[in-house]
Amino acid sequence: MKQSKIQKGKTNIIGVTGGVGAGKSTVLKYIGDNYNCKVVFSDDVANEIKMKGYPAYDELVRILGKAILGDDGEIDRGKMAAAIFNDAKKLEKVNKILHPAVNTFIINIIDEEKLKNRLDFVFVEAALLIENGYKDIVDELWYVYADEATRRKRLKDSRGYSDEKIDGILGQQLNDETYRLNSDFVIDNSKDLDSAGEQINKKLGEWRV
Repeated sequence: MKQSKIQKGKTNIIGVTGGVGAGKSTVLKYIGDNYNCKVVFSDDVANEIKMKGYPAYDELVRILGKAILGDDGEIDRGKMAAAIFNDAKKLEKVNKILHPAVNTFIINIIDEEKLKNRLDFVFVEAALLIENGYKDIVDELWYVYADEATRRKRLKDSRGYSDEKIDGILGQQLNDETYRLNSDFVIDNSKDLDSAGEQINKKLGEWRV
């Protein structure tokens, strides 16, 4: 394990990444329940910045049209997904709007919590932390790992995904070696939460609340 970069007396920023089905949300719920921290999920941020009043809302409506809006005037996720389905150019345009906007929102949260310095940690979860350069933003980057068989079973049980869909998703994600090379700490979440919790507590035990 690499030497820890996190320190007492400051708000430490930790990025948490890993492939689909690895159980990042479950691990982060455990951390949120047991440590003095804030957990930021990139998907939640992406949903928030698509709401009326945020710049991303206006840009998305301009690109995709008012057909993506629901009766309440907000962007309907299902309608938006249908609008970009099988349209690589539209998807690229949407990503160019959302990814920078999400990053800016998260960085603002990080800066605010650093100034307050009332938390031990801010955990930032995103599938694309490595690709989006978060190694330069966070104090440490953690990788939640689970073996492929476990991930496949979870995706089938919890989301009803077919083997074909899972193959497609896994093929688009970073491989295990790349995750490990870019990470400061690896949580093996192939087993149950008790096992993952032991690894986390060994790493962060002195901060437990």
